[in-house]
Amino acid sequence: MFDKLFEAQQKAEEIKKRLDTISVSGEAEGGRIRVSATANKHIESISIDTELIRVENKEELEELIAVAVNKALEQAEKISQAEMQAATRDMLGGFGNMFGQ
Repeated sequence: MFDKLFEAQQKAEEIKKRLDTISVSGEAEGGRIRVSATANKHIESISIDTELIRVENKEELEELIAVAVNKALEQAEKISQAEMQAATRDMLGGFGNMFGQ
């Protein structure tokens, strides 16, 4: 049983490493603001069209950045959940074999 738990822990580490290599992105204002992140929800870059950078636009710009960040993080969450579900199915299949099922 401990072998299976150790295997599950190793699998989780493998998934985390794989999620670090997957890029996701979110956009707002028709792509004028772009956010890139890893599937582990680490923001890698934010790109803002220079036309949007004006002092009188500050609140709107902040809102658009939040929208783009949230879209990127939503994609990251979906990928992360899919990876974890696949690992859980694999792990549960192993536990079933352990109990003769």
